[in-house]
Amino acid sequence: MRALSIDLGGTHATCSVIEDRTIHRLQVVRTDGDRKLQELLPVLADTLRSLAADAGLKLEQMEGVALGFCGLVDRKNARVTSTNLKYTDATEVNLKAWAAQEFGLPIAVENDARLALLGEWYAGSGTSSNDIVMMTLGTGIGGVAMIDGRLLVGKHFQAGCLGGHLAARFDGSPCNCGGIGCAESEASGWALPRICTSWPGFESSLLAGMELNFQNLFQTADEGDSVALAVREHCIRVWARTAASLIHAYDPELLLIGGGVMRRGDLIVPYIQQYVKDHTWTPWGTVQVRPAMLGDRAPLLGAVPLIELINGAN
Repeated sequence: MRALSIDLGGTHATCSVIEDRTIHRLQVVRTDGDRKLQELLPVLADTLRSLAADAGLKLEQMEGVALGFCGLVDRKNARVTSTNLKYTDATEVNLKAWAAQEFGLPIAVENDARLALLGEWYAGSGTSSNDIVMMTLGTGIGGVAMIDGRLLVGKHFQAGCLGGHLAARFDGSPCNCGGIGCAESEASGWALPRICTSWPGFESSLLAGMELNFQNLFQTADEGDSVALAVREHCIRVWARTAASLIHAYDPELLLIGGGVMRRGDLIVPYIQQYVKDHTWTPWGTVQVRPAMLGDRAPLLGAVPLIELINGAN
């Protein structure tokens, strides 16, 4: 299958031309979640047409367009239902009409975390199981579930994909979802500056002179900085507790962990695997914890099974 694929996040959109498990062409478009989606669509269309031409492919050779969106999505009707402050006009955009006008193709739309899991299941670390939970750790925290080979969606399109909004603390920090003590508000990239600056001793930490992101946090912890070590331990514990909650909620055989933070999977995966072994009730055995294999390519490669799913339903 050949397809056009877009992974639209809060800070960039990755556009690609896919054929089965191969990415023929790829280009990252810098963007801003505060921007209107309607303004961005012409840029995405031009980028996809250029990529297809560079790959020597015509649009009529494609079977569809897949869009992974950083919000809640009604897959059946290919529309965004909630954006959580990103691309705030997206709920009003007719994506079916856009894809038909620009490419003469049908479009399949899904939450970006679900699309990443589809990609890992199709071509990555999840090919061995049909019962999978996936966490993505980065600017936010994503969580998505597959049960018996089917993505969990729910009546209001929220089921399984709000793992970052499971509570890690009942008395924790306010989250941008309206909750209190969510995993995201306790251990995500957007929350990290607040977490670090409010940590006791921050003023004398090496972190005080740095951009507060996970790359610098892990590097400074490796150098022995006590505040960085403590904050890193705090974040990994929140992630591990969230993993246990996802396992209790969805009964998977396999837990995949992806996202930008997994550049340090050598620390994160063993910690979470041990935590899962010690603190989950799974009398049948132990859920296996693995790093996601495909990285940023996962939602792009998820285009193939998503379009097949949509085409099969029509």
